[in-house]
Amino acid sequence: MKSLPISTKKTLLAAFVAATCTATVTTASASSHREAPFITANPKVDATDFYMFRSYESGREGYVTLVANYNPLQDPYGGPNYFSLSPEALYEIHVDNNGDAVEDITFQFNFNNMLGNEGNGITLPINGKDIAVPLKNVGAVTSADSSALNFKETYNITMVKGDRRTGTKSAVIAASSGDDTFTKPFDNVGEKTFGVESYDTYAKTFIHDITLSACPTGSQDGRVFVGQRKDSFAVNLGEIFDLVNTDPLGATDGESDDLADKNVTTLALEMPIACLTGGNENGIIGSWTTASLPQVRVLDPTPTFNQPAVNGGAWTQVSRLSMPLVNEVVIGLPDKNRFNSSEPKDDGQFADYVTNLALPALLEALFGVPAPTVENRPDLVATFLTGFTGVNANGSLAEMQRLNTNIAPTAKADQSNFGVVAGDNAGFPNGRRPGDDTVDAALRVSMGLLCHLPLGLCDPADAPAGEAPITDGVAQNATQFDAVFPYLTTPIPGSTNQ
Repeated sequence: MKSLPISTKKTLLAAFVAATCTATVTTASASSHREAPFITANPKVDATDFYMFRSYESGREGYVTLVANYNPLQDPYGGPNYFSLSPEALYEIHVDNNGDAVEDITFQFNFNNMLGNEGNGITLPINGKDIAVPLKNVGAVTSADSSALNFKETYNITMVKGDRRTGTKSAVIAASSGDDTFTKPFDNVGEKTFGVESYDTYAKTFIHDITLSACPTGSQDGRVFVGQRKDSFAVNLGEIFDLVNTDPLGATDGESDDLADKNVTTLALEMPIACLTGGNENGIIGSWTTASLPQVRVLDPTPTFNQPAVNGGAWTQVSRLSMPLVNEVVIGLPDKNRFNSSEPKDDGQFADYVTNLALPALLEALFGVPAPTVENRPDLVATFLTGFTGVNANGSLAEMQRLNTNIAPTAKADQSNFGVVAGDNAGFPNGRRPGDDTVDAALRVSMGLLCHLPLGLCDPADAPAGEAPITDGVAQNATQFDAVFPYLTTPIPGSTNQ
């Protein structure tokens, strides 16, 4: 079939967009390790985990680190195209600093993919002809020499103050050069490719110092890293979703981590506290990550590397993530797609799933452990929707991570993987650090652990199994992570040197 001229494609696209809008078609979806039906078909915009914490790297205590992971369950050997992010998508991290469950600051990431050899693709002379190679690299890659790379990813970051679509925008730039385009490291395809220089050394050169001109004077410096990391979540995934086919009262390190051999793609930002709080009095911020796609996509019958489809229409949110495990084990199956197309300010529509949580009833049916009897679950409302009074409550009723930036960070060696409930107020659910064991914490809180703490939310008698040491059997703690930005560790290589 002969390719249509660009002008004709644009005309057809405009007509299709108009017809779609007239028909009032809406798009909804979800995110986080394949936990909702729609997003399973769109892994590049599937958020897997979100972290927010006071930086605990030595000398960086005045900063907050925000980490959003995307593109789940990456097999390190998954070539030849590996795991780029989508140039058609808009990846965002939102911050609410006045407690109204509406973003006050948004960081937008836009990606661009380009072939090597200045966009023309690397070729080899074969039988007198220049033939394009089929692979993304044709030789060793180092931080000093990327000439063997046949595929490169770059990205831009825009800081938006106010509404994510209509607010005031400013470019985030490199501190040293003033450039607004940043580079992303090639995925860890294997030790032969990166054997000359370890992948860890190579990837660290893609940590960029940045300037945020829209932040207050004196609080305009930061860092960014975007690239592949080892999956930071640890969970007995297969057994948990096979009707909890494990011993929920067994050892915390008695099961294998089903994500131990998987990688993810990380978007990590570190910024001064004063840049994020907006000068609020309580120092509390809320945050979440989303990904959006154009509302309409028309497949190109003669696709090229740069244009496999024509996209148009308004940005439509297809992924949302903040507190861990919400869509997996809180939101009912009929509403999983809708939850992730919604915004925190509208979360009242999902309140029944929190105040009448189904997970304890399922555990009671499977194992005979009594579910909590407290009505309207004020303990879960505090965990998922309001934050805790005196710790991180900010007045809103919405699902987001909340962080009290006035609480000092806990050094890596001293962190408790159970965070606030273990007396470590710098941890989950006051934000979330990579080493916080959110699976075990969520299981225990769902069964009423907070009723046994002096919080005034409910009584011990309301939760007979609230003190049971329920676990998925997989260890998660700070020792599994780095003590410096971006904290998540080097991705697993696609192959090792023999």
